[in-house]
Parts: sequence; structure tokens; C-alpha cells
Amino acid sequence: MSLFSAQNRVPLVAPTAHQASKPIQVDTSLRRWFGRNLGLWRSRRQYTFSDDQVLHLDMNLKMEAFAEPEVGESRYRFSWWPEGQVSEAFFERKPWYEREGVMEATLWGHQLQRSRGYLNGDPVRTTLRQVDEHETILESHYQQWDILEHIRLLDQDRYRYRAIYTWDSGVLAIVEHHHEIRQSDAFPPIEEG
Repeated sequence: MSLFSAQNRVPLVAPTAHQASKPIQVDTSLRRWFGRNLGLWRSRRQYTFSDDQVLHLDMNLKMEAFAEPEVGESRYRFSWWPEGQVSEAFFERKPWYEREGVMEATLWGHQLQRSRGYLNGDPVRTTLRQVDEHETILESHYQQWDILEHIRLLDQDRYRYRAIYTWDSGVLAIVEHHHEIRQSDAFPPIEEG
């Protein structure tokens, strides 16, 4: 049986608790890595576009965990919003970027099923590969986009560095560098009700 057969793929839409046949066991080091990313982060970003245009943006990112996920091994909520007036110029020049939003994600083995992408509102399946205890690589493909993201935690998890490469129909279109500073530790788990 091929590794890429339908049986080995995570569904694009996560099944409900009634539809899930058995829980998938996630490597504890990957689950621990996600736990280390919980909290509020200030993200100072540099975007380099294929036309050599370079723009800067300051954002806030909040990562929370659900207390008892209905499906998958772990569930998370990511929220983002701009920091300060400087960010407004970015969104005026690049209006297809959303200035704020919320995404939910479910961990299934070494895949992350996201409720939406950053570049569109469609569900996205992301493959995860852990480099070491401090760095994970995320690889996503949706519509014409191929995205490779490296995330590394630094200095006792007080800092995080993200390098993101985005190809549009096979052509490198965006290179991003995000220097992130932890603003607060993890929040209490989200209770679903």
C-alpha cells in the first residue's frame, strides 16, 4: 500500500467524535513542541515579494489549546491582529492579506488540519517534520500555493523565529522573516461547550 493512499491521508474536514474510529497517537515530542508555542507573541515581520518590494509589519499572535478536543490528539486556536498604526500601510498595499483572523487546527499524527489558510479561507492540511526539540518544519499546499515554514524556539522559548517561503504556481513569490517575542505564557485551555 502506498504511503500516499487515501487510507493514510488526514481528511480535509476533521470528523466529529462520533465519526472518528480511534484516536491517532501523536509523537509526544511534537505535542510538547506545540505546547511550548502557546501564549501571546509579538511578531515583527519582513516580507520580500517577487517584484523585490520589501514591506514590514508588526502583528500579535495568540495560540491557545482546547481543553478536551473532540477529535485528533490536540486542538488549537490561532488568532492574529495588527500592532500599531505602522501596519495599516502594509494592508493598504497588500489588501488580500487579512489584518485579523482566527484559525482552528487539529493535530493528527504528523499532520495539522487547519480550518483555513492564511492566504484564503479554505481548509488546509499541513505536514509537520520535527528537526529537533526546538524546530519544526510545516509544509502546506493549497490552490496554487506551496508554502514551506520553519519555526524555531530560542532562549528558553522567550523568542521564536519563523522563515516562510511561498511559491505561486511553482514560482517563489514571497519570502518572510518573523522575529517573535513572547508577551505572555499559555492561557487556560479553551472549554468547548
